[in-house]
Amino acid sequence: MSSLRNQLKGTGVALITPFTSNGDVDYPALEKLIHYTISGGVEYLVTLGTTGETPTLSKQEKKDIVQFTFATVNKQVPVVVGIGGNNTREIIEELGTFPLDEAVAVLSAAPYYSKPSQEGIYQHYKALAAASPKPILLYNVPGRTGRNVEAATTLRLAHEVENIAGIKEAGNNMVQVMHILKDRPKSFLVVSGDDDLVMPQLACGIDGVISVAANCFPRNFSEMVRAGLDFDFAAAKLLNDPMLEVYNLLFAENNPAGVKAFLTELGIIQNNLRLPLVPLSEALYEKVRLYLS
Repeated sequence: MSSLRNQLKGTGVALITPFTSNGDVDYPALEKLIHYTISGGVEYLVTLGTTGETPTLSKQEKKDIVQFTFATVNKQVPVVVGIGGNNTREIIEELGTFPLDEAVAVLSAAPYYSKPSQEGIYQHYKALAAASPKPILLYNVPGRTGRNVEAATTLRLAHEVENIAGIKEAGNNMVQVMHILKDRPKSFLVVSGDDDLVMPQLACGIDGVISVAANCFPRNFSEMVRAGLDFDFAAAKLLNDPMLEVYNLLFAENNPAGVKAFLTELGIIQNNLRLPLVPLSEALYEKVRLYLS
């Protein structure tokens, strides 16, 4: 697992799922995006994260997207696959049926809506880890799930459960991240899920990020992260400061509506989302256009 921590150091991209005007998955646009992010210097890709609008994808679409991503990446960079939900038994079934041969790990968001106790979260992940053919990365995103995975629960899983290899921490909580970093096992990967906090978190010793912004600004963002990993925060700040407005625009209304607006203006995708998500409002879209002009 220490090799996984080395493999996934730096910037991973939480890939969006492009759609055509009639709502189908736009595979040529996805291919373009994958090449754009890899050539931009990111260290790895994450497919089927929340940014990929996974709640609106069918099981078959998810499998097809994973296989297409593997074929397009062609082993140029590692690929992490997102498989999560609030039905533990169903996720275990998916872990056995999804095409995961070429994945280096599975990213699994904490159960949403059900709001389990910390013991429930622990048992959920323990069950997934026992069933998964690949190492599990925890994903704490309380803004979406309604329940924080506390540092004590993360550390308990890290120390006690084999096949739990790391965490994407998107709790918007610097102190929680510092507690995890202080007491984690040496091989346990800790990455950020909060683009706007990555730079200061790198100073605390975090291993990198799974980023939304790296979809549209892969070069600047991944260079900033590498500078932070080298503890060159003067260089990191120069790269991060112009991105502060981007972080606001990305998340002001909805993710991935913000990043899809940027990618549309960059000519990589069409600005289509699946309901209940809708494109950015006209006023906010104009701010995206102005930022890029």
